[in-house]
Amino acid sequence: MLRTSASRVLDDGDRDEVLALLDTDPVANVFVAARVRAVGLSPSRLGGQMWGYGPRGGLVSLCYAGANLVPVHATREAVHAFADRARRQGRRCSSIVGPAAAVEQLWERLEPHWGRARAIRSAQPVMATSSAPAVEPDPLVRRVRPEEFGILLPACVAMFTEEVGVSPDNGDGGALYRSRVAELIRIGRSYARIDDGQVVFKAEIGAVTPHACQIQGVWVHPDLRGRGHAVAGMAAVVEQALKYFAPVVTLYVNDFNLPARAVYRRVGFQEVDSFMSVLF
Repeated sequence: MLRTSASRVLDDGDRDEVLALLDTDPVANVFVAARVRAVGLSPSRLGGQMWGYGPRGGLVSLCYAGANLVPVHATREAVHAFADRARRQGRRCSSIVGPAAAVEQLWERLEPHWGRARAIRSAQPVMATSSAPAVEPDPLVRRVRPEEFGILLPACVAMFTEEVGVSPDNGDGGALYRSRVAELIRIGRSYARIDDGQVVFKAEIGAVTPHACQIQGVWVHPDLRGRGHAVAGMAAVVEQALKYFAPVVTLYVNDFNLPARAVYRRVGFQEVDSFMSVLF
C-alpha cells in the first residue's frame, strides 16, 4: 500500500526549497515558478495551495492546486498522494495540466470521483528556443497600449473560445479574464499587430521568470490566415521576449494543430517535452 501522508500544504517557509525544485526544469515549470516568485506560497495570495511531497528540507514533488491543477516533478508516489488530497478536497480547478505522464496518472485516479472531462488533450508538445528568430520579424507587431484594450479584448475572447472550446465569459461574465488581459497590457507583455483598428495578430507573454518566459494566446484574424502573419508575428514576439524578459522562450501547443507547430518550427522553436491537459 502506497503512503499518501507525506502530502502537505506548503507555506512561505518553504519558498526557497520550492523555487530550487522548480528551477531544476525552468521550461516545464515556468508557469508555477512565475506565480511563486510573484506572490509566494500563502494561499490567500497564491490563489490556491501548493502541495508538497516529502518533508521540509527533503521535498521531492509539488502540485499547484489553484484554477489549474499542475503537478511538478511528480513521482508515482507523489501522484498518489496528490490525487488522494484532490479527491478529498473535491474538484476546484478548471483543468489539470502539466507533464504528460504525471497528468495521465493523476487523471486515472481522479476520473472515477470527478466524472468525465469536457476535453482531454493527451499530447501537447512543449517547444522552446533561446536563439534569435530564424525568420524576419513583423515590424508592425508591438506592445499593446492601455487605450487599445477595447480593440484587443474581442480577439482575446475569440482566441480563448477557439482554443479551449468555451467562452471566457462563462461563470463570472468574463470579469476575471478581462482583468488578466488588462494586466498583461499594463505590464507590457501583450503584443499585437493592429491595422486600422483591427487585430491582425496577437500573442501574450503570460509567465516570466529569470530563466524562461512562456508565450500564450497566439491568434491571427481568421480572414487573414495563410498570409504569413503568424510566422512574422511570432518572430517579433520572440525577439522582444529574448531582449526584455528571459533567455529562453517557451510555449506548448496541441499535437493536432499542425499549422501552428509548423509556424513555431519556422521561427526556431524545438520540441523539448510533452504536456497533457484535462479540461472541465
